[in-house]
Amino acid sequence: MTKGSQTRHNIITKALQLFSVKGYYNTSINDILEATGLTKGGLYGHFKSKEDIWYAVYDEAVFIWKELVFKNMRENKDPIKRIEKLIENDMRDYLGGDVFEGGCFFLNMMVELSGQSASMSRQILKGYVRFSRLMRDWLKEAGQKGMLKPGLNYKDIASFIVISLNGASAIYTASRDAAIWKQTTVQLKYYLESLKK
Repeated sequence: MTKGSQTRHNIITKALQLFSVKGYYNTSINDILEATGLTKGGLYGHFKSKEDIWYAVYDEAVFIWKELVFKNMRENKDPIKRIEKLIENDMRDYLGGDVFEGGCFFLNMMVELSGQSASMSRQILKGYVRFSRLMRDWLKEAGQKGMLKPGLNYKDIASFIVISLNGASAIYTASRDAAIWKQTTVQLKYYLESLKK
């Protein structure tokens, strides 16, 4: 890694924790300068604006989340077990692992940026939609394999799971009570079991 790319990565990781804890709008450029030890010139040599930093931070947060949530997923041929594993990894390793000091980065940003920045909100929403579509595709795969009851609406089921995970994220972030993510994992597993033939 070159010195320039190390500096850029340092800006992203420090800004990620700042945005996670303080929020995007409450984090100033001076906060980022203080956290990184850079001058304004040094910072702006890598990023044009705070919003530009945010997009790089978002990509880094997605990368971190994917590394945790999709761990040991490829070898799982059963689509329902895959969804269960994804839920477990998301709740235990991402949310319960307190990866970001402020809780779920994506949920925090979605709440803060709604009505403030259409383009940044859209970026987060696209991620949620892709996540929901992936689960819908896995449910469809399970249906095609004859594993699920007939007549199920896979899109609605996938949306319900995403909404449940986000609800758990909000409550866990406020309470830091591990029972929240543990109960959510168990209840969603029961829910998935109820869909089976």
